[in-house]
Amino acid sequence: MDRRTFVASLGVGATVGLAGCVIGDNGDESGEDINVGMVYSSGGLGDESFNDMAHNGVEQAEADFGISYQNAEPDSPADMNDYQREFAGSDEYDLVCCIGFDHVTDLVQNAQEFSDQQFVLVDAVAETEDGDLVENVDNYVFREHEGSFQVGHLAGLLTTMEFDHGGASTASEDPHIGFVGGEETAIIDRFEAGYIAGAEYADEDIEVSTAYAGSWDDPGTGQEIATTMYDNGADIVFHAAGATGGGVFEAAQSAERYAIGVDDDQSISAEGFSDVIVASMVKRVNTAVYESIESVVDDDFEGGSVEDLGLEEDGVEAVVGQDFEGELPEEITDALVESREGIIDGDIDVPEET
Repeated sequence: MDRRTFVASLGVGATVGLAGCVIGDNGDESGEDINVGMVYSSGGLGDESFNDMAHNGVEQAEADFGISYQNAEPDSPADMNDYQREFAGSDEYDLVCCIGFDHVTDLVQNAQEFSDQQFVLVDAVAETEDGDLVENVDNYVFREHEGSFQVGHLAGLLTTMEFDHGGASTASEDPHIGFVGGEETAIIDRFEAGYIAGAEYADEDIEVSTAYAGSWDDPGTGQEIATTMYDNGADIVFHAAGATGGGVFEAAQSAERYAIGVDDDQSISAEGFSDVIVASMVKRVNTAVYESIESVVDDDFEGGSVEDLGLEEDGVEAVVGQDFEGELPEEITDALVESREGIIDGDIDVPEET
């Protein structure tokens, strides 16, 4: 089946309406006076993953609404406070989008100080010391473990069979897969926990190797870790490591094995590795950014709220890589439809911690 049919078969056909977010062929210029400040996560743009997904969201808002925006790319979490305050202290910005959980500590303080400024926080929740939501911050969080379960299920099924496509193959005698994280955080732990649970759902005897690079922007270390995993028999390695994941793809090509991308459909955003990227765990950060900007354009921004997005809300999704459309065995695609429905219906309990 083709890619669109596969996506629809997983029950996510509505994703086109959610994530495409196209208002009309000529756009809607009602936001031409709206200016947005974008403060990205450390690692910046060009990661072909988390930050670039956020940038796609603001670019789509620019195209559809005519808004203007300014990017700020922190070299480290220490720079985030300065960028937040720079945007919030100016009268020019109607919305400040803070991309990544590293923003939360500074944002809680700055949002209360600049109480007339509208903020959006992606990947964390801004709360006061009393546990109350900060009134001028709209928060977006994701149930990453649900989508990670799906790609873990895929990897677990694939490693238990002989599969050869695009010059790569499953080659180990024993079922074995890997996971490479960036920094060890609660969010990445959800990725890892879901992935392992999905693999064990496919076959409880699958070996899962895990390691952390300690950085979001170190492809060399990512390649080194993944190479070791492939050398030790892993057939597929899933990364949740930002730009570090580029090294995982390098290792997959060299080993002629498979990889799973993250945040964006990396078979497209990192197209040079599409021959080994069997799937990606897409996390719709672009939707969070787009919808928050749209709320400002429509004058219905609501701070002090939390948007919690998982499989049911199309906030996360397992997407088959473009070179593997229609190439996966039907038993795998059918099993993924089943596990997706099971998660949404509550029949499959996905852990959030390893």
